Amino acid sequence: MEYTPFPWWRLVIYDLLLWILNITFDCFFREIRSRNAFKIPTTGPVIFVGAPHANQFVDPVILMNQVKKESGRRISFLIAAKSYRLKVIGWMSKCQLSIPVERAQDNLKPAKGKIFIDFNEPNLVKGEGTEFTSFLKPKCLLALPNSLGASEIDSVIDDTTLLIRKPFNKSEKIVDLLSKGTGFKYAEKIDQNEVYHQVFNHLSHGNCLGIFPEGGSHDRTDLLPIKAGVAIMALGAMANNPQCNVKIVPCGMNYFNAHKFRSRAVIEYGTPIEIPREMIERYQQPENTKEVVKDLLDLITSGLKAVTVTCDSYETLMVVQAARRLYAQNFASRLPLPLVVEMNRRLVLGYETFKNEVQVQQLKAKILTYNEQLQQLYLPDHHVETFDENAKFRNLGVLLYRIIKLFVFVILALPGAILFSPVFIIAKRISSQKKKAALANSVVKIQANDVVATWKILVSLVIAPIFYSFYASIAVYYFKQYYTYRLNGLLLWLSLYCFNVLITYSALITGEQGMDLFKSIRPLYLSLTDGSSIKELKSLRKQLIEDITEAVNEFGYKLFPKDFNLLELNDEEEETITMNLKRRRQRKQDSVSSSNSSSSLNSQFSSSSSMSDGVSFINSHKSFSNIPVFSDYQLFENKNSDTPNLSRSGSSLELNFKSGKLSDLIKNKIREKRDKVE
Repeated sequence: MEYTPFPWWRLVIYDLLLWILNITFDCFFREIRSRNAFKIPTTGPVIFVGAPHANQFVDPVILMNQVKKESGRRISFLIAAKSYRLKVIGWMSKCQLSIPVERAQDNLKPAKGKIFIDFNEPNLVKGEGTEFTSFLKPKCLLALPNSLGASEIDSVIDDTTLLIRKPFNKSEKIVDLLSKGTGFKYAEKIDQNEVYHQVFNHLSHGNCLGIFPEGGSHDRTDLLPIKAGVAIMALGAMANNPQCNVKIVPCGMNYFNAHKFRSRAVIEYGTPIEIPREMIERYQQPENTKEVVKDLLDLITSGLKAVTVTCDSYETLMVVQAARRLYAQNFASRLPLPLVVEMNRRLVLGYETFKNEVQVQQLKAKILTYNEQLQQLYLPDHHVETFDENAKFRNLGVLLYRIIKLFVFVILALPGAILFSPVFIIAKRISSQKKKAALANSVVKIQANDVVATWKILVSLVIAPIFYSFYASIAVYYFKQYYTYRLNGLLLWLSLYCFNVLITYSALITGEQGMDLFKSIRPLYLSLTDGSSIKELKSLRKQLIEDITEAVNEFGYKLFPKDFNLLELNDEEEETITMNLKRRRQRKQDSVSSSNSSSSLNSQFSSSSSMSDGVSFINSHKSFSNIPVFSDYQLFENKNSDTPNLSRSGSSLELNFKSGKLSDLIKNKIREKRDKVE
């Protein structure tokens, strides 16, 4: 396949649209920061691998913008062809140089008849009123209704009998459905050879590629299994062109309340993974191909875990957040946002390492008690210490002053709020509908918050200009009707349109300050009416500060003896820090039994018929026709009572943690780096 470079005008459109999206995202997000941007390669082919995939549309745009801002490089993302064909998203994807990928699950069609399975022979499918031989072939996709599951067809025996490659999940609902007989859907095999070779050409010419290897977006607190496609793209490009030297850059997408308006984000870049030529030589040997792909996937997974903050439960999340807030009288407030992410990561590692210590267990109980009291009083932690419940006269004056100030902010924000309120209402309703639909069709989403921000932004991008144009048109008509002096209609319309945008943006900034002011009123009110509760809470908080500081100082120095003080951390030390984190994680994994709380969830994923990483599809002929580029998790229903609830909508930080065994290759790499340093 001959490579055609992007014309200059497409690059101009890419930059222009990215600039417009950046302005929009600056409105939605309070702050977006990069960390370790110096690690981004400035030349040569690069695959940017992002995780966790917390937002469908938001993640790639943020990553594109930050990489363009930090290194001047443009990323072409892989996108599902189904989305590529949509009017708005498709147009934007074409402008952003995206590469469409067909997915079998997007082409599912209902078929005639019913199918049955006796789970004593789980791979054998029997049909009633079916004509399998007329439309089904090996490697076609056979799917159950309501996104209950799907599997690849291994062979078609006759019109009423076929074999599937992997059995369906043996859940009570699926067993009951297939025992009684059910309708089904099918999709023809998708040949991915063209996509892979297009990617190989793209990389061979020194371009950048972006991919979220987990596949679909999700709001879990752990990383989903990574598909083999990203490893094959890198290895295949280097095998096809000996001059091509692909580097893989892990990108941690760390959000603080990703689905909420005016949230924050930190994009952290990991050490680029360089693929040695000896690995390519092994990849080209048919007997070693699968092993090499698995080894590279392990390296990528390790790199992603090094740049993401991950935790195993909601309670861990609560303990870490409290420790971050209260340590050394809110030490985190003196850190830039990227280092707050680093602090969270260290606290998670410290908690997971020392959680069985009596001191840590007692501290955890106190933290949960403190959080419960905060919830009962509807009081944010950062307001507890700021008020003197004994100075009631002073507090009364402050309360009245802030109420008056809040009233002024409301008046200032009211015009913009009225203008933008239809957009806000429509965006909220549509995002809620999309959230429900996504939750119903996914096995990995917990509350489907990953689609909320996406649809709020997309709807606002479409609806807001329509309303601004309407307001400007009404105003122009009014001026033409009731004023005798002549005005240039187009110039007046443009001026009024810009004025509407300015009014809305001013309301946004003013409203944000007013909301912060509004949240500070309740603590003042409580200090006047319920001083004893405030005293009790302040006493508990003071004790917690001492206990947390003592525990972090004691255990933190054990884990981070050379770089404990984050205030002294700088970018030049990041290589050493990353290596040390890997060493500590390795030691922890070696000491922890493989039978942990997440094993049941892992087994659930591994048993699914289409939840594999795709390595098993690799063959000795180097054919990529059947190797999935994206995951197909949305084929499975999100109604498994055994799935642990690891996230809550009220959490102030979405963390993700899932420990796993590292391959021998990763262990050897870490040991080599450790030996060099020591």
